[in-house]
Amino acid sequence: MTSAPTQPDVSALSFEEALKQLETIVRELEQGNVPLERSIEMYERGAVLRSHCDSLLKAAEAKVEKIQLGQDGKPAGATDLDQEA
Repeated sequence: MTSAPTQPDVSALSFEEALKQLETIVRELEQGNVPLERSIEMYERGAVLRSHCDSLLKAAEAKVEKIQLGQDGKPAGATDLDQEA
């Protein structure tokens, strides 16, 4: 059984770094000048990068949602802002 070449771990990449790598992969694959085997490797790497970006976005959304909720767990929305005016 052959093993796939190991790819660098993406867990340490920031969202911006991972997205930049993913954009580079997409651009190269869209040009169509990459040999088949390399295309497959790039596609696999892209899938890992996309999953990493998705996880980071979900974590960021959860943080924003938590920030937007007040101490009582209710949204601290426009009504709080209206009271400050």
